[in-house]
Amino acid sequence: MSYQALYRVWRPRTFQDVVGQNHITRTLQNAIYHEKFSHAYLFSGPRGTGKTSAAKIFAKAVNCERSPVKEPCNECPSCLGIQDGSISDVIEIDAASNNGVDDIRDIRDKVKYAPSSIKYKVYIVDEVHMLSTGAFNALLKTLEEPPEHIIFILATTEPHKIPLTIISRCQRFDFKRISQLAIVNRLKDIMKAENVQVEEAALQTVALAAEGGMRDALSLLDQAVSYSEKMPLSEEDVLAVTGSVSQRQIGEVIHSIAQNNVKNALQLIDRFLEEGKDLGRLVFDLIYYLRDILLYQSSNNIEDFLERAVPDDQFKALTQNLDPKWIQSAIRQLNECQQEMRWTNSPKVFIEIAMLNIAEMKPDKEDTISLSPQVMQKIEQLEKELLSLKQNQTNQKVEGPKQEDGQRTKRVNNGRKYKVPFEKIRYVLDKASKQELKNIQSQWATFMDSLKQNSPPAYAKLYNSKPRAASDQSVVLSFKYEIHCSLMLENQDTIEGQLAQFIGKRFEIIPIPEEDWQHLREEYVQKQRQQDNEEEMEQEAEDPLIAEARKLVGDDLLEIQDN
Repeated sequence: MSYQALYRVWRPRTFQDVVGQNHITRTLQNAIYHEKFSHAYLFSGPRGTGKTSAAKIFAKAVNCERSPVKEPCNECPSCLGIQDGSISDVIEIDAASNNGVDDIRDIRDKVKYAPSSIKYKVYIVDEVHMLSTGAFNALLKTLEEPPEHIIFILATTEPHKIPLTIISRCQRFDFKRISQLAIVNRLKDIMKAENVQVEEAALQTVALAAEGGMRDALSLLDQAVSYSEKMPLSEEDVLAVTGSVSQRQIGEVIHSIAQNNVKNALQLIDRFLEEGKDLGRLVFDLIYYLRDILLYQSSNNIEDFLERAVPDDQFKALTQNLDPKWIQSAIRQLNECQQEMRWTNSPKVFIEIAMLNIAEMKPDKEDTISLSPQVMQKIEQLEKELLSLKQNQTNQKVEGPKQEDGQRTKRVNNGRKYKVPFEKIRYVLDKASKQELKNIQSQWATFMDSLKQNSPPAYAKLYNSKPRAASDQSVVLSFKYEIHCSLMLENQDTIEGQLAQFIGKRFEIIPIPEEDWQHLREEYVQKQRQQDNEEEMEQEAEDPLIAEARKLVGDDLLEIQDN
């Protein structure tokens, strides 16, 4: 098989070829040229942004026979041997399939041997976050004090999974998503060299679908070229391959719902489904198209910042006619729709609900958008189950705390689906520690990011929760709605296990609705104040002679007898 994929043929061979990462390539070039490079590097960032390519270019540059240089010559035996993989002193390791302790021990045993044909032996470890805990520990000492002829380059898409002890021993470079403009310019150069004619709109669509990854862009373009039966390659060919919708159709959907023409918007969605379009991609495109409209309204000199739209006549007309507050509300509705679609087998229903909700919104202008009775009937039909759930929540009222005969307050749980363990939470408050709570709060954002990657269903159940109190064994989480407390319990073991990995010990998580937490906290604070006042009164009422004796000998030796 003689044909090679475009992303392999056009893989960067010099730092100049690495697109969109100038902040990294310039630093590495200067370090190599002045011979001040480190023994260990960590390259992190999204897929397809040039991490392993930069690592291989780095290996060529430090071993180039013309060094010190800012770019490898790609002509000497060292550069050519590293490029084609014939030099065994540059070792590329896939940590996803070589993640055990024995694999790292094998590296540790071999690093002491000098390179056979070049100056520096370079280990490039891809997807390093896949290494086991034991493997990381085995790598630690070697990474800290390697021989002078060894360079480690670790690459990962998930740096938060790497132990801090490893990160602290490396120079870290964060690769960023490549801008749409940079991807388009690079694709133009490649297509010109390949002698393939492509429409500008097709390249724009490829760059958008790639989401900042050059490798993804080249793969999609390669696929579109194979799909197309004629030249130049058109936008329709790319849309068919990526499952995206054209800008004209995106603008038509937004225009329809803005004009309260919901019927046309729903018919367009049905047509997209019949054509096999990706509904998740559709919502993504709608969000970014509205975002571009909002930016363009603020200034028409920021075309370089537009990510989804090309400012054509349709786009400019929408920019002039849409209210900014309406756009912001529409983006929020679509964002909620995007979240809900991840956990459903019927994404079309949620898109239709979003369309109807957006059409229902009224801007501040006088020409407000109104809903017809037919549209209201459609909304009620689609949201029947969701509305009934909301009604159950709003109808279930909780009686506020009342003090009776000095007893602790009790709440009435009339018709509640989740029974709040008030006594259990009061016990946690009695044993609560500010230090425990601060420790959890400081790591909560990182913990949520990890949970989102490892267990999306558990993350969804815990979304918008807040740690409110913590003892040495338990933590109280407040949720906006009562239903979220019940849902959290479905993934309680997973959440507690993941949290234990960050905190260092296991906590029992106790959920409580935010409204109940505020009442309970107020009650607890009032009780503490009352106890403090009683203690102060007891101290003030104490006999002066006894108080003086207590100061002299202490409570342990003091004995009070009534004569």
